[in-house]
Amino acid sequence: MAALAWLLIPLVAAIAAGLWGSWANRTRRIRSDGPELDGYARFREAMERTTSGT
Repeated sequence: MAALAWLLIPLVAAIAAGLWGSWANRTRRIRSDGPELDGYARFREAMERTTSGT
């Protein structure tokens, strides 16, 4: 019986990980990369504007 318990632990962990992964990824289909890419473009523009002191 103890061996069965040790085999069930990874199975339950895998099922829990699958459920958590699908729950965590639920909003990624709706949201695009637009805000992140806009922020990166602003960052690059700011870095290009700065002058080096050396």
